[in-house]
Amino acid sequence: MTEQDVMALMATILRKQGKATDELGAERSLRDLGFRSLDFSELCLRVEDEMGQELNFEAAQLRGIETVGDVCSFIRQAVGR
Repeated sequence: MTEQDVMALMATILRKQGKATDELGAERSLRDLGFRSLDFSELCLRVEDEMGQELNFEAAQLRGIETVGDVCSFIRQAVGR
């Protein structure tokens, strides 16, 4: 799953809530976007559905996620790439 794929899924989740997605870049803060922990959970479920596999990660990995780029890196690692 590419960074663009992850960002597209994030944009879908944000648009569903009526939030702006036009400035969805790797350096954008999740807090500034309004992308909350439940949104992150939904993203992980969508990735699992699309990839046909469960994401493998430790809860401690979640602590450092603050930006869109962090999410993309996390997903890439959790998928095993």
